[in-house]
Amino acid sequence: MKTVRVVLWVAVLALAGVLGWLTLTITQSKQQVADAPFGVPFELVDQTGKPITEQAFRGKPTALFFGFTHCPEVCPTTLFELDGWLKSVDPSGTGLQAYFVTVDPERDTPELLGRYISNVTDRVKGIAGDPAKIAEVIKGFKVYAKKIPTDEKDPNGDYTMDHTASVFLLDAQGRFKGTISYGENTDVAQQKLANLLKG
Repeated sequence: MKTVRVVLWVAVLALAGVLGWLTLTITQSKQQVADAPFGVPFELVDQTGKPITEQAFRGKPTALFFGFTHCPEVCPTTLFELDGWLKSVDPSGTGLQAYFVTVDPERDTPELLGRYISNVTDRVKGIAGDPAKIAEVIKGFKVYAKKIPTDEKDPNGDYTMDHTASVFLLDAQGRFKGTISYGENTDVAQQKLANLLKG
């Protein structure tokens, strides 16, 4: 009986050790994910045609938006509102940065993207590039984007893009800190950016 009791205690202690190790491993893994920069590495071009990588999202807090130049409402509205929020929260333009990544690289050349953005704001920079590389970025940043033909009878004709409309907020290390939803209350959106700026 005594031997059985000892064996049971050894088994319980071994199980406790395994559970403790698993808990520690899971906790460390979650912490590593939380500490890791959001998204994936990339090599694209900015609106002037210069190379740009994910390192652009480091050093300063970043507001990141995915859209396209043929967008009828969501994208121009978001650009206009983002311009106002940034100017209100960071008037000097030295604390926060913002980027607009196209989800329609087949039509959105760097030049077109630059003209489109500059008509609305000087506080946001455009990012374009090879469609395959853009697709990797869209997937890596967990963005939804889908081409929708405007004429069902001609699927290879004109189209629009259905896409995630939120603005992603990244800290100075590129880590995900939240989103600003499309149609977000102005005060709430500005407070989120202010919190991001404070770190």
